[in-house]
Amino acid sequence: MTSPHPGYNTEIPESITTPDHLDTRIGRLDFFDGLPTEETAARLHDHLAFIRGVEAFLNGVPAASIEAMRRGMVDMGATASHQCVMMDQLLDSNPLFLTGNTDTVYASVILDLEHDGPTVVEIPPGCGPGTVNDAWFRFVVDMGGPGPDRGQGGKYLIVPPDHEGELPDGYFTVTSPSYTNWLILRGFIVDGLPDAAAAMFRDGLRVYPLSKSDDPPAMEFISTHGTHFNTIHSNDATFYEELHAVIDREHVGVIDPEIRGLLSAIGIRKGQPFAPDEHMQEILRDAAAVANATARSLFFRPRDPEAYIYDDGSHWKTGFVGGDYRWLINDGAGGRNLDARTYFFYMATVNTPAMALKMVGVGSQYGFLDVDRDGNYLDGARNYRLNIPADPPAKDFWSVVAYDPQTRSELQTGQPFPSKNSEKDPLVPNDDGSVDLYFGATAPAGKESNWIQTVPGKGWFVVLRLYGPLEP
Repeated sequence: MTSPHPGYNTEIPESITTPDHLDTRIGRLDFFDGLPTEETAARLHDHLAFIRGVEAFLNGVPAASIEAMRRGMVDMGATASHQCVMMDQLLDSNPLFLTGNTDTVYASVILDLEHDGPTVVEIPPGCGPGTVNDAWFRFVVDMGGPGPDRGQGGKYLIVPPDHEGELPDGYFTVTSPSYTNWLILRGFIVDGLPDAAAAMFRDGLRVYPLSKSDDPPAMEFISTHGTHFNTIHSNDATFYEELHAVIDREHVGVIDPEIRGLLSAIGIRKGQPFAPDEHMQEILRDAAAVANATARSLFFRPRDPEAYIYDDGSHWKTGFVGGDYRWLINDGAGGRNLDARTYFFYMATVNTPAMALKMVGVGSQYGFLDVDRDGNYLDGARNYRLNIPADPPAKDFWSVVAYDPQTRSELQTGQPFPSKNSEKDPLVPNDDGSVDLYFGATAPAGKESNWIQTVPGKGWFVVLRLYGPLEP
């Protein structure tokens, strides 16, 4: 029979006790009979604040991204729902906009349901894919081709989470979990030009409070052409200020108590100022640095095999790891893939099933590539060739856009549009119908029309888009 431990009358399993000394990745931890020393307790409290700061960043990227989008729109002069920021000459590389495309006319509107109440969105027939996302970048509703209007146009009614009272018929009606919502619509180029899509939005897009439906305010369209503005969240400790702005503004039900408690633990609380003391500021600066580095590693060096489109050693990656716009594993049986969600929102915007699900001939599909065939990061000082096979599986068109790994926005070079598009660019095909694209600081002789410029000393990555994707 085993003798009991000193100080006990019965045998005590070692698994439920704490040694007097522990050597860990955060240093030596000291105890007296399970009681932490003052130094050990202080170290662990700081470590806990650090952990929660990292988790707050990684979980808060979607919300901070929407907040940065809202602020960028305000900087452009869009402070009300009837003011639309439009890329009427397509999105060039001046604005900072997460992996935006150079292929479609964007029409962007911020909805303020707390101020306006239920809000009407009228979209014109022929509108390309459109989406409303809430303040945490969750899907609310699709519009246009993937939406319930099926490209025929129609009236949508976006309702705030705390609305009470009757709502009229005659709308595609949805309730958002948040007050702030982002409406993003796309219009397709015609004959290689954006003019028809821009005119479609100017003539047919209307956004106004339901309460003003008898006399809605006239739409105002703000062109981004020739402008510079930022829509990307911070990657330093000011990130937490952006997140606090969201929490302070939004309906309490926008997130569950678990996430709210996580944020509260580092001082982000609704109705209270975010004012960390000097010690907490130091911890949060470190937490933001590590969290930002983690988010970058999740995307640029993923360990999840599902991040890769092919299982043959190819380096092409998907945007939606797991193929679910909610990032649920086995429809929720495995919980939420938190790393996959961070992976996506650190690099991209717009959350819709049309991007995640297999919808033949509708919407768009994406492939990301940031390394060469040997697994080395793409280098702006070197030359590369990308072959697009003949007859790629795209009903509408395909495009390739180059991006900056720092800003995750279009690569800024001597080319305003760092991209090639099968619909609008005069590409020279090979004899077999395939197209070779060339990347480098200077164009290969005779290949200028198929060349995308890069910058020596900088990395870059590309996104291949298939519009109206078909079966291979």
